[in-house]
Amino acid sequence: ISRVHGLDNCMSLEMLELPHDVTGLALNLESDNVGAVLFGDWDKIEEGDTVKRTGHLLEIPVGDELLGRIVDPLGQPLDGKGDLNTTQTRPAEFKAPGVVQRQPVEEPMQTGIKAIDSMTAIGRGQRELIIGDRQTGKSAVALDTIINNRDNDVVSIYVAIGQRMATVVQVAETLSDHDAMDNTIIVAAPADEAAPIKFMAPYAGCAMGEHFLYNGGHALCIYDDLTKHAFAYRQMSLLLRRPPGREAYPGDVFYLHSRLLERAVRLNDDLGGGSLTALPIIETQAGDVSAYIPTNVISITDGQIFLEGDLFRSGVRPAINVGISVSRVGGAAQPKAMKKVAGRLRLELSQFRELEAFAQFGSELDADTQATLSRGERLVELLNQDELKPWKPSHQVAAIYSGTGGYLDRIKVERVREFHDSLLQRLDSEESDLMDKLGEGDWDDSIEEKLGGAISEAIDDFGADFDEEGNPLEEGESDRITDEEERKKEGRTSGSSEDDSDDKSDSDSGDSDSDDDSDSDAGDHDSDDDSDSDDSEDTEDEKASKDSSS
Repeated sequence: ISRVHGLDNCMSLEMLELPHDVTGLALNLESDNVGAVLFGDWDKIEEGDTVKRTGHLLEIPVGDELLGRIVDPLGQPLDGKGDLNTTQTRPAEFKAPGVVQRQPVEEPMQTGIKAIDSMTAIGRGQRELIIGDRQTGKSAVALDTIINNRDNDVVSIYVAIGQRMATVVQVAETLSDHDAMDNTIIVAAPADEAAPIKFMAPYAGCAMGEHFLYNGGHALCIYDDLTKHAFAYRQMSLLLRRPPGREAYPGDVFYLHSRLLERAVRLNDDLGGGSLTALPIIETQAGDVSAYIPTNVISITDGQIFLEGDLFRSGVRPAINVGISVSRVGGAAQPKAMKKVAGRLRLELSQFRELEAFAQFGSELDADTQATLSRGERLVELLNQDELKPWKPSHQVAAIYSGTGGYLDRIKVERVREFHDSLLQRLDSEESDLMDKLGEGDWDDSIEEKLGGAISEAIDDFGADFDEEGNPLEEGESDRITDEEERKKEGRTSGSSEDDSDDKSDSDSGDSDSDDDSDSDAGDHDSDDDSDSDDSEDTEDEKASKDSSS
């Protein structure tokens, strides 16, 4: 932070020129001085140095030359691959397009993640928040989206704010291993950088994406994460003596993120029809989505994907809480086939989560509740997915239809993934025309009938565990435990049973029968040994003592 005196007529956010190739950015315009933040070797600046106005705002290098590179927010390379040979620049701060310049979000931005594409679909030009605690898979969702769009006409910009440089290098290696780095720009503001660099990082990444947007292309910007961006802005504002507000953030912290995320847009056809999709990431503390920064960004974006730590630790990957995850505009961009097969998926999963908590009390459940729980377990297993392995749209539709259509009810939960592997191999080899139609989003009665028949045949060849009524086909292979089996485990039989066998005992009145058949007269039972008679004699003595005392 520097205080510059005597700099008249300076503009807000104007670039300043200082000695030793240090650049300044004017943030505070006061009556007798200008408060500026410094980029570069700021420790060489001394009191009394001369500062000059440049007359222009901060410009960021842009262009195709940045693809496959790791750069800092000022466009300087960090990967050691040489200088950037780009001559084009764009302003870091740029006014978002107005209403007339936009068109509705109608084209899907496929993530390759079944749980997202089916229930919280994202469209090109949308702003979808990814929110969750630390280490719940937020960055993995973003990387899966980049990898899934590597062969599409989408350029990805990954902005790493306040992360370790080792993590940034690991991200670059992951994208390279999956042939996605050639279509990606990584903007890195590591944790050891000064606050002004972290503050400028998302605006620089957005400017790089706008280069493709205003040339009729499609760009995807991922801001990982805006919580650290707000931390950096709070640090700068406090040093500039701006008055603190809630949680010590300055009063314009909402505008900090809104002016960034409003630049995500789907332009109308007259302006080229390009799109810029934003996936901001917010880190919460102990799942508190009601904190200041999370509520701000939730209100700015068009929906949120909430990743829950409890689900993550229980083995649900991705750990998406479908109850509070929502996409406000992406539904219009969802393909017809996915919209048809996934219509009831969110409702059935929400019902399963409610009944799952209720069933833990151990009370007896009716048949409908057991069926809902059984279906829910299979849907959860269906939506589980390995990291960095996005699914094609046709595979997603076929797999989800097998769950919502009730076909998976005949398969044991632990065999669902194995069944899907064999099903998709079969469909790709024998029903390629059908899969092409599903990939294009087509859906009608004939497609549904053909897909249902193919799934039924696959189940018959794979080997079903249950019949169509839910009864196990072979003894002991069911993953459902009936009431009778529970009673066997507890060493009891039902009270309506009249036949005694050698391995069952009657416990209706709490008194035991012998291995031989015996009659029960008045609740007192005889056995081969004298234990029952001793107990009855003790009872007679107790009654006599009670009578005498009374």
